[in-house]
Formats: sequence, structure tokens, C-alpha cells
Amino acid sequence: MTVSDDALAQRFSAHRDHLMGVAYRLTGTRADAEDAIQDAWLRLSTVEESEIRDLRAWLTTVVGRLCLDRLRSATARRERYVGPWLPEPVVTPLGAPTSEDPLEVAVRDDGVRLAALLVLDKLSPEQRVALVLHDAFDLPFADIAATLGCTEATARQHATRARKAVAKADPPQRATLDEQRSLIERFITALSAGDLSQVVALLHPTAVLVGDGGGKARTARQLILGPDKIGRFFLGLLRQYGSAALSGTTVLVNGDLGVLLPPIPAGTATRGRDRRVTTFAVRDGRIAAVYDIVNPEKLTAVRDLP
Repeated sequence: MTVSDDALAQRFSAHRDHLMGVAYRLTGTRADAEDAIQDAWLRLSTVEESEIRDLRAWLTTVVGRLCLDRLRSATARRERYVGPWLPEPVVTPLGAPTSEDPLEVAVRDDGVRLAALLVLDKLSPEQRVALVLHDAFDLPFADIAATLGCTEATARQHATRARKAVAKADPPQRATLDEQRSLIERFITALSAGDLSQVVALLHPTAVLVGDGGGKARTARQLILGPDKIGRFFLGLLRQYGSAALSGTTVLVNGDLGVLLPPIPAGTATRGRDRRVTTFAVRDGRIAAVYDIVNPEKLTAVRDLP
């Protein structure tokens, strides 16, 4: 293909939203997803069009292979990561007109909420690629085997093991926005009143708070487990920062309700608070997980909102 071959370039663009959905599910970061898509385009530009029977399937396979390479290198990077790791959030204004941004299109799917991506992150790179490409995008196992560099039987085995791991993890299903809104409002009201017992009652017995600062911003360095500890953690923030601790803009975070919280400057008696995105997962009508994303490298694409 030559640079002047606009026809193939247009056909590639027609698949960009799909490829972004594939790459973000596989990597959990915007930058890696965009890099994989750009690399796929560069590879396409060197291939004769006659060699490609199904462009969408070919591109999906190539992006899968590129993401596999990134996942394998990320495994080593995670060993040096400071504190828990969370996917890069996709933050959109609540009530804004439907966006055609490829990543925003992708996160309308239930499978890219943070709770689901975190389960995928526990899989081996090979298991993640096999599961996502087959179950989410219907890629044949023969093509997945080519992506993984293994036999078709081994590719099937990777997917089977991944399904079992996902089923065992049992990530919360996405609650309706109305249910999320009602629960979060009651949670904030209980916090504002300093009512620990009511805060605890709104948290699931297995609730967990996950903070991701990456060593670059302040949040919980370890998982906080259980309603009582999480409740006391939030009430401690209120005592330290006052009502400003809860003052932010309601947004959608990977399709779920969350809050974009601005930084709080340091005072004479308190340390400052970093800009962050906080969102939740709901199970059985209670908050099952709190995700606090503070690493500034994961918030570069998040714009401030009024």
C-alpha cells in the first residue's frame, strides 16, 4: 500500500472504534491502546491488500498480538509499581451528548467497567488475549492461536482457564445509574453526618477500597478491607479536609457513576490532597468496591469540569 492509497486508509478508519475496544480491554490504558492501533496501521501499510481476506479480522489479530507484547512487558513493570494498580479511567461528563470518541464508544459496553477490567488483569497475558478475542469479539481460535503463537488446542485451553478464573472472581454486574445515584447520595449523606454505623450499613460485607497513586500521588498504599475500616478511612478524610473532601463533579467513569475531585491545597495543619477520580462498584444494593485513581499519569486525558 502507498501513502496515496486513501481507500484502504478509509477502510482502516472504519474499524478504529472496534480496534480501540479490543486494545483497551486488553491493556487497560489509553496510551497502550492507541499505540497498538497506530502500530497496526503501520503494519497494514506494508502488506499487499490482496493478502488480506477479512480486514477486520486481520486487524483484530494484529492488535491482539501487539497488545500481548505490551501485556508481557507490563507484567515486569507491575512488579516495580508502587501500591495497587487500577486501569486508566475513561471519564465523561454526566448527561453530556453521546460522544463518538472511540474509547468512549468502547466503554459503553458492560465488559469495560473497572470491576471487569480488574478481573481481566489477574489473568495471564495469554489467557486475557484468548478470552477477550474469542468471547468478546468472536475471533476464531485458529486466529487466536496464530496471535499467541501456540496450537489451537492450547488457545482454547487458555480461554477455558480464563473463563473459570472470571467466574470464580465473580465481579459485580453493572447496577443501573439510578441505583448507583441513590446509593452514592445516601453514602455521602451518612459521611457528612459523621454516622459511622450508617456508612458501614451501606457498604457490602466484602467491600474493598483500592487506591492507585503509583508512588506519584497520595492515596491508600494498601487495600482497605471491610466496611468498618473503609468507613473510618472516609470519616478521617472528612475530619482532615472538612466538606471539601466530598466536593467534586459527578461524572461517568467507564460507564459507572463516579466523582472527579479537584486538588485541595495544603493548609497550616493539613497536607494537600491530589486531584483524583473516585468511582464505585455495587453488589446487592450496597457499595462493594471503591476505586480511587490518583496517579497523575492516568488522569492526563481527564479534563476538569465545572
